[in-house]
Amino acid sequence: MTDLRTALRDFPQGVGIVTATGPDGPVGVTVSSFTSASMHPPLIVVWIGEGASAWPVLRTAPLFAVHLLHAGQTALSDRFATTGSDRFGADTDWEPDTDDVPHLLDAPLRLRCRTVRRIAVEDHVALVGEPLEIQHNTGNPPLVRFQGRHTSVA
Repeated sequence: MTDLRTALRDFPQGVGIVTATGPDGPVGVTVSSFTSASMHPPLIVVWIGEGASAWPVLRTAPLFAVHLLHAGQTALSDRFATTGSDRFGADTDWEPDTDDVPHLLDAPLRLRCRTVRRIAVEDHVALVGEPLEIQHNTGNPPLVRFQGRHTSVA
């Protein structure tokens, strides 16, 4: 396991935040395992650890959003990765969309998705979604994880 983790640190991965709403309000979690799964039909996949604080909501949520972050959003990524942090507090610029899915307003790419499938693989779940709405603003380089730290491709 240590050898695999060490080797994969040399593979840069985009950083995003997955959000949804449950009975007790909005939830969110930082992820670095996101990809497109299919173009016909359009599907994306994001991997969520079953131990993630957002998983109990994502396990049954019919809708969720994936926000891919830009290089200046390290603090936002860290906030959503830290257990017990006030993820949707005053430091987070967000609002609920028409379906109450949290929308992080500063993210350059947002995919609002309908949950299509959940596939359990050991301690993680592949959350498969069909993008229903795509909001994309260009101009900032993406935030990536590389060698265990945040960086940019710029």
